[in-house]
Amino acid sequence: MTAPEKSERNAKLVSLLWATVEHAEDLAKCHATLFDEPWDTASFQQFLSHPGSVALIARQGNPQETIGFIVGQLAADEAEILTFGVDKDWQRLGIGRRLIDGLQRGASRGDAKKLYLEVAEDNLPALVLYSRVGFKEQGRRKGYYKRAAGDPVDALNLALPLTPA
Repeated sequence: MTAPEKSERNAKLVSLLWATVEHAEDLAKCHATLFDEPWDTASFQQFLSHPGSVALIARQGNPQETIGFIVGQLAADEAEILTFGVDKDWQRLGIGRRLIDGLQRGASRGDAKKLYLEVAEDNLPALVLYSRVGFKEQGRRKGYYKRAAGDPVDALNLALPLTPA
């Protein structure tokens, strides 16, 4: 059985849990595999200690392995996704969509009316996912993301209206 076949079959066995400070180290480890400038454990601990934080963690296997996460914050009637990712071996299996859906529900319960995020213009897989979910471009920041090789890339500011819980 190839790795993608195994992943497709096991994607249904992925659990989503509300993340707490106790998950900070797992979040930091997963984040480090996905981002050039990862958040460390202390950053996740500090963020998850904040009363406006909303975070989910995707776990799979026995023992449980963190394969994805979404971290957001609530402020007044708005919510924002601050960081989000799924392990490369588990992408394109619906896990990212489940994480976004879970955060949407949490934000709606917190009376948020809109969910925002920012994404690099060249992150095409993420843009496809966000478009399918219903996010729309609200603006852009020219040359926001610096690249080690190549020109800076614009950041797209996206928003999604939320329905009341």
